Amino acid sequence: MDTNYLENNYLTLVGKVTGEKEFSHEIYGERFYIFKLSIARLSGSADIIPITASERLFTEEMLQEGKKLLVKGQFRSYNSYDKEKNRLVLTVFAKDIEELNQEEEENEIVKKDMITNEVVLTGFICKKPIYRQTPFGREIADILLAVNRAYNKSDYIPCIAWGRNARFSQNLEVGKKVKIVGRVQSREYEKKYEDGRVELRVAYEISVGSLEVVEEENIEKEEVSENQEAV
Repeated sequence: MDTNYLENNYLTLVGKVTGEKEFSHEIYGERFYIFKLSIARLSGSADIIPITASERLFTEEMLQEGKKLLVKGQFRSYNSYDKEKNRLVLTVFAKDIEELNQEEEENEIVKKDMITNEVVLTGFICKKPIYRQTPFGREIADILLAVNRAYNKSDYIPCIAWGRNARFSQNLEVGKKVKIVGRVQSREYEKKYEDGRVELRVAYEISVGSLEVVEEENIEKEEVSENQEAV
């Protein structure tokens, strides 16, 4: 059982395939591809989220334009080196993909109860949160969360908090362990270069719905439990 996956980094997405898949990489003969999932917001707009998946999780028919999928997995990061510059790349790493057929899509009970975009992360504050207010007085805080992964790796996940969660997070110290529940969102922005060029880019982040501190007592209990299992 992948306990690390179950405990500190898991998500559920329901959306429609948009665009075509692209080859990502190959490990020990297993090929991985990237495709994009369009997930509707209540506002009527949509988040376009990249999904990285093994060829063993899908068929060609499943990834046809407009197919509705249920994806379960993790939100991960990795470093991409472009022209000697380090860039943080974010993607959903699929653990399971299921096609939702027409009958399921039309079932009002299923539609009502189904979570379409939710991610749960437990990790550590690795940079002092940046708190600010918009010209209209809306409170925002940027949080960078380090989430442990197997084999001594970590994912660095940018999160954005609003309102009272933003006010609360501005006092969090580096190293504090927190649990965040939110949704994956995409956001377009303009990257401006010194030579005057402007490049349109897409950022991915977690919009925080709830945030809580994991108390030290709970951490100690986890450590005791792990030591008992080791014995």
